[in-house]
Amino acid sequence: MHLVNGAFLIAEIDLFVDWSFPVALVVGGGVGFFTIWTMTKHTRRVAHEQAAELLSVARREAAVAAEEIKQKIDGEIQVKRSDLNRDFDRREIESDVRLREIRAHEESLALLDYQLEQRQERLNRENAAVRQARDAMRALSKGVRKRLEGVSQLDADEVKKQLREEVLLECQDELRVLRRATLEKSEQEIQTDARRILVASMQRISSKPNNDLTATIIHLPTEEMKGRIIGREGRNIKSFEAATGVTLLIDESPQMVLVSSFDPVRREVARVALDALVKDGRIHPASIEEGVKRAQEEIDLVTLQAGEEAVAKLNINGLHPEIIKLLGRLKYRFSYNQNVLDHSVETAFLASVIASEVGLDPNLAKRAGLLHDVGKSVPGELEGSHAMIGAEFIKRFGETPIVVNAVAAHHEEVKPETIYAGLVILADTISAVRPGARAESMLSYIQRLGRLEKLAVSIEGVQQAFAIQAGREIRVVVAPSEVTDDRAREIAKELRKRIEGELQYPSTIKITVIRESRFTETAS
Repeated sequence: MHLVNGAFLIAEIDLFVDWSFPVALVVGGGVGFFTIWTMTKHTRRVAHEQAAELLSVARREAAVAAEEIKQKIDGEIQVKRSDLNRDFDRREIESDVRLREIRAHEESLALLDYQLEQRQERLNRENAAVRQARDAMRALSKGVRKRLEGVSQLDADEVKKQLREEVLLECQDELRVLRRATLEKSEQEIQTDARRILVASMQRISSKPNNDLTATIIHLPTEEMKGRIIGREGRNIKSFEAATGVTLLIDESPQMVLVSSFDPVRREVARVALDALVKDGRIHPASIEEGVKRAQEEIDLVTLQAGEEAVAKLNINGLHPEIIKLLGRLKYRFSYNQNVLDHSVETAFLASVIASEVGLDPNLAKRAGLLHDVGKSVPGELEGSHAMIGAEFIKRFGETPIVVNAVAAHHEEVKPETIYAGLVILADTISAVRPGARAESMLSYIQRLGRLEKLAVSIEGVQQAFAIQAGREIRVVVAPSEVTDDRAREIAKELRKRIEGELQYPSTIKITVIRESRFTETAS
């Protein structure tokens, strides 16, 4: 039984083994397919999610890049728009300047037309007077001819000849007298009008007279301060002189130090720096360097403010900041003890007043008058006269050709091209030679007159020389037996050349050479 059961069990086991392998194979394949399908689906879903995330990141980056590009384009558009606006403003300013120049030329032409009309009217009146005199002469000649024909036995040809000569002589004398009177009257009218304009201009400008200038002196609180300024082995005074470019003169004068320098700006910087050091009490090379630096900044600010005040006082617009800064430096410069900045402002006012009197543009004349001496504050390493240097400087910063020529020609080194150059020359002369404009010490005044007379006497043939009119005129007396009239004329030219080449003087000097011959006889 057990054997039968075991046989059946073995048979069932064999049967199960025979069927279970294909079934297991089928079941395993299905499970593997389901597993692969599930993994593929999961991988695809992850890939879709990653793709969506990458797409979102790419969209955000594209939006940021687009915003940056938009901002960059907007910035470039703004820059170009500002450039266009700046260019438009510059062209508008240039057009305004050119329009003012055209108006100024039109006013000059109108003035010339008016003057021509006046002269034409004067000539017409003179011609009418001449015609009237000629008619009177003809009537007189007819009467004389009739009288001559009645009382003389001369033939007609001789009578005509005598009448012609008589009338010709009378007409020549009357025409000569009439022409001289007309010319003198015209010249007197011109001089009277010119005096009226100049006097009116000078009366409207109220300026204080200049006094004689002395050296820059700094007062010290105690004598002990001199030792601090000098320092051990002179190191403090050496550092100060090296930093400022001036010379300190310390002598036995009680409680004072003298600052010496040819450059007034450096002298003022040294004065401010030394005052600050004396008040602080700590004087050594490091504090000296720091004090000089602060003083330089203070003087730069003061000069800029002085230039801006001068421009505001004259109500001038459109000046370049560099020109204003250079104008302010004139505050510390003097010409024959006359402050150059005050002189420039006064010249501008005078030029404006005269331009208004003669019908020209007062603003243009005022601008040229203010800038005429700006070359005096340009650094000294540049070569040339201050007029040429100043003209080149303002030309570089956009000033008009009329103003540039007026500045260059105010000492007649170049030819004046417009009437405004003549106005600046006239206003500059008035401001320099008016009473009280330029002070001069008595010693230097006497020395200048002595040099002038000595220079004249050194010429051969000159007997005496007298400087008069405060040195603005010199009269030279020559020996008549040694000097002829032609030689006297040459002496005047030679003396003019020597004065221009060897002397420094304000304004002009008139030279008069006198050659006098006297013949004396005594009757007994």
